[in-house]
Amino acid sequence: MSMLAGKKGLVIGIANRDSIAWACARALRAAGATLGATWQSEKARPHVEPLLDELQAELRLPLDVQDDAQMQALFDAVARQWGRLDFLLHAVAFAPRQDLHGRVLDSSRQGFALAMDVSCHSFIRMARLAEPLMHEGGSLMTLSYLGASAAVPNYGIMGPVKAALESTTRYLAAELGPARIRVNAISPGPIQTRAASGIASFDALVADSARRSPIGGELQPDDVGPLCAFLASDGARAISGSTLYVDGGYHILN
Repeated sequence: MSMLAGKKGLVIGIANRDSIAWACARALRAAGATLGATWQSEKARPHVEPLLDELQAELRLPLDVQDDAQMQALFDAVARQWGRLDFLLHAVAFAPRQDLHGRVLDSSRQGFALAMDVSCHSFIRMARLAEPLMHEGGSLMTLSYLGASAAVPNYGIMGPVKAALESTTRYLAAELGPARIRVNAISPGPIQTRAASGIASFDALVADSARRSPIGGELQPDDVGPLCAFLASDGARAISGSTLYVDGGYHILN
């Protein structure tokens, strides 16, 4: 595949080989894209850098999305080295465990605000910095989940947060559309990743999806990568403001 030949983009959120962001990065690279990517902390760096070697990533920088200086440094590096940006994947989410495992009703103000800042507003901040680099249009992508539109057991405050993220996707699409910048959310079904293991009874969600989805079977991170590569391509030039599901059709049952 070479549908992304000549295109340059950032993947934010690779944590390990099990992460959906890693599967998407591999699909983007296989389609011919030149990539830049980040690690969240020095603790994560030894786990992420070998993956960036495999991607032949040209840009490699730390990024804690709450650190404005690090985020600015990343986009400054893009401007210096590439002079433009064609696509960006935002695959970052976090909620404090005590808030994630409790009722939405009992969530703390601080925990809810932190989850919203890291998981949603960070996408807005990235979009604002990406806009001047997308001279000829581009593609901004983020990862959501069914809990944004349905009350999924044990998903807790991430449901409202992902709902905000999907709404943000639509507003950014409307605001950036005149610049030919497309903004879309990808909503995978439940996939066994290290991050997902923080959700209580997640195995039950995986099993229910595998059993009841019109296209049965357990989902894998590699099921998501091809859609990400397509949305970054010119073939998706008229697709914006959408939430696209990669869940074997499970969302139509809820």
